[in-house]
Amino acid sequence: MDLSERIKEYWNGRSDEFCNLRMSELNSPKRNLWLKEIKNNFNYIDNVKLKILDIGTGTGFFAVILASLGHDVVGIDLCENMISNAGKTAKSLGYNIDFKVMDAQKLDFENETFDIIISRNLTWTLPDVKKAYKEWHRVLKKNGRLINFDADYGDVSFSEEAKTLDINHAHSKIDNKILKECDDIKNQLYISGKLRPNWDIEVLDNIGFINCETDITVSNRIYHDEDEFCNPTKMFSICAIK
Repeated sequence: MDLSERIKEYWNGRSDEFCNLRMSELNSPKRNLWLKEIKNNFNYIDNVKLKILDIGTGTGFFAVILASLGHDVVGIDLCENMISNAGKTAKSLGYNIDFKVMDAQKLDFENETFDIIISRNLTWTLPDVKKAYKEWHRVLKKNGRLINFDADYGDVSFSEEAKTLDINHAHSKIDNKILKECDDIKNQLYISGKLRPNWDIEVLDNIGFINCETDITVSNRIYHDEDEFCNPTKMFSICAIK
């Protein structure tokens, strides 16, 4: 099995777990914290409907909260099981969101389709992040905005880290064999050897994005408590304009 198929199989296998966790997150104070964070990154204006692409939507957390504001949202993910669960989640909450199975590194959209591209915890999982960023630039409208939330997981061992987490944390309940598989996949990825988000900013600049900015204090505003949603690795945001 090649690495891309292995990645797909891994995340497909965790889709039900993610669905349950994200539904809980949608019903928690984290929903409004993330919404505030997102708004701060694209100078949100009430009553302006935007075409937004949520890349690596998983089970649809960002897609749902953006649709709740009245935006036209498309959510994509490589994993069929994630997309299936995302559709069920959105439907149960009364939102009509267009979810598609699609590779973040090869988008099936016309040039300059979206006002906003948003992503959370995706780029660290991709075999070719440069290729992905080029595609994202292509499908953004002129003056469109990229917002990427991620973390530098390169030196992190999820299997070892889980042993130190509170019993309520989501990762503490996952079989260590599953986390070791995640570690093994991650350690084979090119992005895991790069210093982030510095590397990302350089790549985005070279592609042609402008006003590339990063914020390494995201976790301070989102993860106040060491609860089931807490990410023990400090997250950053990247915002860039086409």
